[in-house]
Amino acid sequence: MTTQDEWEELRLVAVDAMRHAYAPYSHYPVGAAGRVDDGRVVSGCNVENAAYGVALCAECGMVSELHRSGGGRLTHVVCVDRDGTVIMPCGRCRQLLFESGGPDLELMTGSGVKRMDEVLPDAFGPDNLA
Repeated sequence: MTTQDEWEELRLVAVDAMRHAYAPYSHYPVGAAGRVDDGRVVSGCNVENAAYGVALCAECGMVSELHRSGGGRLTHVVCVDRDGTVIMPCGRCRQLLFESGGPDLELMTGSGVKRMDEVLPDAFGPDNLA
């Protein structure tokens, strides 16, 4: 079980990532951090684009870092806003997190820790493609 101190350490990594966000249009920087099943910590920040639909969420950057640094499965994730407050990933990113961590991935939310199968019930995943 992950302790409150471990969650706080992960949140602080997300805060650091958020400080590198490129958010000139929304002025809403976001950071994400995740623990990998081998103990690594990966992070990402949002990167906006003048063509709004091609902006990258912080979770996208984090998952890219996951694969760039050796792959594996995410086990714990937290996302924060400009104030360092824990926020809920958008629907697209919930799907991305499910794909990268599965139903057991634990997500810190504003209402406490939830498993991905609670955050995204009846998720569509790789098993649906077989």
